Amino acid sequence: MLYHLLYPLSDQYGFLNIFQYITFRTGGALMTAFLLSFILGPHMICWLKSKQKKGQPIRDDGPEGHILTKQGTPTMGGFLILLGLSVGTLLWADLSNMYIWACITITAGFGFIGFLDDYQKITKNSSAGVSGKIKIILEIAVCVLAVYFVQEKQLENAQILTFPFFKNLIIDMGWFMMPFSIFVIVGFSNGVNLTDGLDGLAIMPVIIAASAFALISYLVGNVIYAEYLHVIYVEGSGELAIFCAAIIGAGLGFLWFNAPPAMVFMGDTGSLALGGALGIISVITKHEIVLGIIGGLFVLEVVSVIMQVTSFKLTGKRIFRMAPIHHHYEKKGWAEPTIVIRFWIIAVLLALIGLATLKLR
Repeated sequence: MLYHLLYPLSDQYGFLNIFQYITFRTGGALMTAFLLSFILGPHMICWLKSKQKKGQPIRDDGPEGHILTKQGTPTMGGFLILLGLSVGTLLWADLSNMYIWACITITAGFGFIGFLDDYQKITKNSSAGVSGKIKIILEIAVCVLAVYFVQEKQLENAQILTFPFFKNLIIDMGWFMMPFSIFVIVGFSNGVNLTDGLDGLAIMPVIIAASAFALISYLVGNVIYAEYLHVIYVEGSGELAIFCAAIIGAGLGFLWFNAPPAMVFMGDTGSLALGGALGIISVITKHEIVLGIIGGLFVLEVVSVIMQVTSFKLTGKRIFRMAPIHHHYEKKGWAEPTIVIRFWIIAVLLALIGLATLKLR
């Protein structure tokens, strides 16, 4: 909004020329999102507590002591993240950019699906919300809309899949690119959702992944850098750095209140939306495989659940003491802050490996 209002006035007021630079608006989006979520956090937490007398329902089969420490904490804190993210993006981004609206569509759509799930859990006082099948169907429907517009804009590059470490390994996926893109977005969204089980465990890796993709978006959207790094140039994708910065800012503001012991949980409202946002960014920038590296922690959480369920159905035995894998370490006696910080370290290392693929081609 500020870009459209102030940049046209740069002919009369030279200092307003700064609004043409993505780097400046990226910083503005980050600070706006952070301040908004940080300032409004206490008020929103009080409001959520007044509406949720018992807080988020906790699984009965969770680790020992989990129910006692988590019971009564309000959920739906994702509203705080989405508010900061939305305002930061709408205020600082170029709103004529179709990619921005594709990201907003996925984020808002998945956030609404998460809200329905959280609302049903709270009203029924049960850890079981909307059925998994219904959630997947709704998520796919939102993805089809967003991915369609992305492919329409990218034209000749829409069906191309690139691979890290290889500058000439490019596959034309044809019509299969649509379901593959949907799989990436839905899969990553639910990966973040599964990871959101301990205080601060999910939000910091999301911030780390968003930071990595802010850089990737900026480089992919610059024809000179893209040619130098041998990556597909995606015109207009640099604007997504502003969207990523808004995720970072809103996430940091939320982390202030979600740090152990958490005052609020993001719930499915936040986790589904943030995972979906990272998924669509990777699709737009043609870095879907790199997302699997940078967000490897979320992939690990999903794989641990798949392995656990498959093993139990086939053999009647469990591989882990409890899935997702962060609960396995809780069962082993690791302190919650220890698990969270060690998983953060893994997320940083994976992000660095993912960024290294830009040069190792």
